[in-house]
Amino acid sequence: MAQVLDTPATAGAAGAPVSPAQRVARRKALLNWIAVHALGVAAALFFVLPFVFLVLTSLMSDQQALTRDLWPHPFEWANYKRVFDTPGFLTWWRNTLLYAGLGTVLTVVSSLPVAYALAKFRFRGRQLSLMLVISMMMLPPQVVVIPMYLFWAKQLDLSGTLWPLIVPMAFGDAFSIFLLRQFLLTIPDEYLDAAKVDGCGELRALLRVVVPMAKPGIAAVALFQFFYAWNDYFGPQIYASENPGAWTLSYGLESFKGAHHTDWNLTMAATVLVMAPVIVVFFFAQKAFVEGVTLTGVKG
Repeated sequence: MAQVLDTPATAGAAGAPVSPAQRVARRKALLNWIAVHALGVAAALFFVLPFVFLVLTSLMSDQQALTRDLWPHPFEWANYKRVFDTPGFLTWWRNTLLYAGLGTVLTVVSSLPVAYALAKFRFRGRQLSLMLVISMMMLPPQVVVIPMYLFWAKQLDLSGTLWPLIVPMAFGDAFSIFLLRQFLLTIPDEYLDAAKVDGCGELRALLRVVVPMAKPGIAAVALFQFFYAWNDYFGPQIYASENPGAWTLSYGLESFKGAHHTDWNLTMAATVLVMAPVIVVFFFAQKAFVEGVTLTGVKG
């Protein structure tokens, strides 16, 4: 900015006169800087204002939430307590934490060895295996929902629980495998060769060398899976809808909205409580997340 805002007087004091062409170039640079930052501020407001409206409405009284007022008076912090006091809300929280937390751990633990093999091993059928993983990414889950439901509900009698959603994560996820494989390709083979010279086997090299170097990629995969499970509505609707004790926050929020369809303040408060953990997790892990996503496309 200091270079852009130089005046002819300061330039003359330095002994270098400013030509008309230079003034035009600096003026264009200044206008470009203003335009870019104005667009950035407008885009930020576009995403932030709906969330601000959501939070402010959640702090209004029952009567004020139905008016055109935009600012709560007074702030009704008790709305959040009323949401927590709703029967079943804490159960939805517990189920969601189980689904998202356990599912994320199982996905990472099962996908990492497969990604390591596809990235570092040389074996016959390697490219075919990779193509199968990619083809599974292209397969919509709705295509197999009927046979999968018949298997879990009729054969294993697990309908009304979240286990049909959690157990498959222990066998890997196509998107997670592909993302981790792309990241592991950026790790030089020399590190693995040095570890093997020191006596490390494949498993020990994976745990001692690859995992510490692949933390950004693992963090990206974990966040993707955690966000997916936390926001998943389709899966709990299919398998857990018949048992309110197995509902998650995403599915229970729909029931909460139906029971409080005129209490917009309580509906907004419940929505804020559902969104808050995801925002907090991303806020603290965004550096590793961005780095992991960025580096996955470096090498193919």
